[in-house]
Amino acid sequence: MVKYVNVTLIVLAFLSACATSPLGRRQLRLFPASEVNAMGVAVFAKLKKETPAAKSGKVNRYVRCVVNAITAALPGTGGPGSWEVVVFQDDAVNAFALPGGKIGVYTGLLKVAQNQHQLAAVLGHEVAHVLANHSNERVSTAYATQTGVQQMAKIFSGASAATQERALAVLGVGAQFGVALPFGRTQESEADIIGIDLMARAGFNPRQSIQLWKRMDEAGGARPPEFLTTHPSPQTRIEDLRKRLPTAFPLYEKARLAGKKPRCR
Repeated sequence: MVKYVNVTLIVLAFLSACATSPLGRRQLRLFPASEVNAMGVAVFAKLKKETPAAKSGKVNRYVRCVVNAITAALPGTGGPGSWEVVVFQDDAVNAFALPGGKIGVYTGLLKVAQNQHQLAAVLGHEVAHVLANHSNERVSTAYATQTGVQQMAKIFSGASAATQERALAVLGVGAQFGVALPFGRTQESEADIIGIDLMARAGFNPRQSIQLWKRMDEAGGARPPEFLTTHPSPQTRIEDLRKRLPTAFPLYEKARLAGKKPRCR
């Protein structure tokens, strides 16, 4: 009888945790948004301690201008004032957005993203990860594949804080190629689509997202085969973005008619 009860708890856990992304894809989310947000805040605080912030006022104003335009286009709440933005003085060609309203941009990215539209393509993509609850999904999937459904069921029956910390600790830990890696590529592709729409709604030219990925491809050098990475190849991304342009470009034109014309330099 106990075995049947445990199975029931596991099934209920999965059912209660199922959700959908903004594009309608089914997701597994096992953790409350408050816990995932707290994780994002903690990670951001750690990064700020370890990486120096850019001192250039011009660079900071430029990045914040693009970020403010992107976040102002977000649905519902979560406008510019609710996001903390830090420009990190680092040659890494990277940027990120974290649950809890945190955005980081590395100065190395500004050497590849040539204009406000290309920077908006990156930031739209990163903010899209937050909109789509990808962090919760990754933590949940990693936790399930690493610890098994029995441990997962304990979360829903009053797990200790230590158990929940272990669950969060597996974020980014790989499983089998057939589970972890394709799942990561699905999230990345989804963020590309949500992101190009978001940048268009903010008044940035979505065609520039394609130019950005051409430049990223040129800057990337040799890469492993796509099936061994968690990101789609630049060629795959470019093709997906081209297919989305008939949807995104009218959003851009509508935004421009509404007066959304960012001038970030």
